[in-house]
Amino acid sequence: MTYHPKSDFLHILIERGFLADCTDLQALDDTLIAGTVPAYIGYDATAKSLHVGHLLNIMMLRWLQKTGHKPITLMGGGTTKVGDPSFRSDERPLLDNAAIDSNIAGLQGVFAKYLSYGEAPSDALMLNNAEWLDDLNYLAFLRDIGRHFSVNRMLSFESVKSRLDREQSLSFLEFNYMILQAYDFLELNRRYDCVLQMGGSDQWGNIVNGIDLTRRVLDHQIFGLTTPLLSTSDGRKMGKSQGGAIWLNGDMLSPYEFWQFWRNTTDADVGRFAKLYTELPVEECERLGALGGSEINAAKIILANEVTTLCHGAAAAAAAEATAREVFEKGGVGDDLPTLALSAEEVAGGISVAQLIVRSGLAKSGKEAKRLISEGGARMDDAPLSDPGLMLDAAALAQPVKLSAGRKRHALVTLAG
Repeated sequence: MTYHPKSDFLHILIERGFLADCTDLQALDDTLIAGTVPAYIGYDATAKSLHVGHLLNIMMLRWLQKTGHKPITLMGGGTTKVGDPSFRSDERPLLDNAAIDSNIAGLQGVFAKYLSYGEAPSDALMLNNAEWLDDLNYLAFLRDIGRHFSVNRMLSFESVKSRLDREQSLSFLEFNYMILQAYDFLELNRRYDCVLQMGGSDQWGNIVNGIDLTRRVLDHQIFGLTTPLLSTSDGRKMGKSQGGAIWLNGDMLSPYEFWQFWRNTTDADVGRFAKLYTELPVEECERLGALGGSEINAAKIILANEVTTLCHGAAAAAAAEATAREVFEKGGVGDDLPTLALSAEEVAGGISVAQLIVRSGLAKSGKEAKRLISEGGARMDDAPLSDPGLMLDAAALAQPVKLSAGRKRHALVTLAG
């Protein structure tokens, strides 16, 4: 039987496709109706930006706030020192405090685009679990918290079992991660009355651990809710492209490239992604997803504009659309394309077009660039390239040169100064 929630937040999650599992849907629904609910998602500070793979959960926090509840963005200043082993085949590289703090500063800029922070009841809180993890007394922690965990049960979790089944090493450091994440939920409940942890479905075991620990230690009822792990309709992991991760920080990926990622959405994903990644009414999302033929391209532009406006602002979305029209429809050179600026010294002896394709981010290696050219997939100023050894000098670059990989990826090469 399909559950029909009474709370606005759960109604939106179910209607728009966010919900995978919940520990007690009806009790959580009642709690959401009774008053403002603080809820958190944790983010380890392993990079200076989040990427599109995180955007599903960020949108969920945004809807939480829009329906009158309190989002908590928990930075993993402590847990990043350990590393989450969930569904990884190897151990994460360990970062020092300075790198972690620098990454957290970058993440804060991402969340500020989507959430309102402040002192009001539904204003978001930015917290760091180093606040309670950094000064833990090891023996006291083992005695007070460790005794509540069964190693037998921890070994049964899919994230751990998959590593052991493949006979891949799982360090004692990583094995402690799930205990620390459970302890986070306990501390957030104790300090901030947080009663809900949300995350991707790969976090289900960690979330349930926190609920169980909090019940044992504080005898409080708290809840867990997960989103589906998304892949595109053609089987690719959401948030990845040929060029790498689709970052949410504009200094790591230009707003134009971000816009272009959404413009290139597969036809079958348009309606689903509009529900998850925009605030358009559900009926409009379904209408866009049902379009066919050339009309689906107009729907993709709407999707790209809506998602880019939330992340980078309306002006950036409009500029990206204008650049795309200039590049695709008129065969011109758009002002907003990713640009590689070379110094006169760098091109003094000439530089090969294959090198330019790599340095502009259109290929990951010289080998890949040469293959792209040999297969007829590369163009310079809209003319097909056939010679990877073609050399360009300062005179050839006196005017900006447009490089293209396939029909959808472009970059400009210019001389600096």
